[in-house]
Amino acid sequence: MQDNLRLTHLEFSTNIRVRYAETDQMGYCYYGNYASYFEVARVEALRERGVSYKEMEDNGILLPVKKFEIAYHQPAKYDDLLEIRTQIVQLEGVRIAFTYKTYNEAGVLLNEAYTLLVFVSAETQKPMAIPPAIFEQLS
Repeated sequence: MQDNLRLTHLEFSTNIRVRYAETDQMGYCYYGNYASYFEVARVEALRERGVSYKEMEDNGILLPVKKFEIAYHQPAKYDDLLEIRTQIVQLEGVRIAFTYKTYNEAGVLLNEAYTLLVFVSAETQKPMAIPPAIFEQLS
């Protein structure tokens, strides 16, 4: 059985600057952009552990998002430099889950989010167990 307790120390940080095109009429970062920001943070978190999304896909492993939840506390604004702190909080069976906390430059928590992804075989389009090599790199 794979052990989730070891994952609590895996925290990663990614910085993203809010571009003008990503703001709405109020000057706030449009809420829908956060899914893309979290994808960047997730890809970089995996890369820091030696796991490449591109290599996984080249090897027939897909990671579609099954669940996305977010709670907004404060808005981000144009040109804000955001820090997204990402944690891998679940790695078992066919699933990998991440949490995200987004902060602005003043250290204010802007939002908290969660994504659940499923390892899927590109060949069969069905869920697959986490490949052992990937599990080892992430745990």
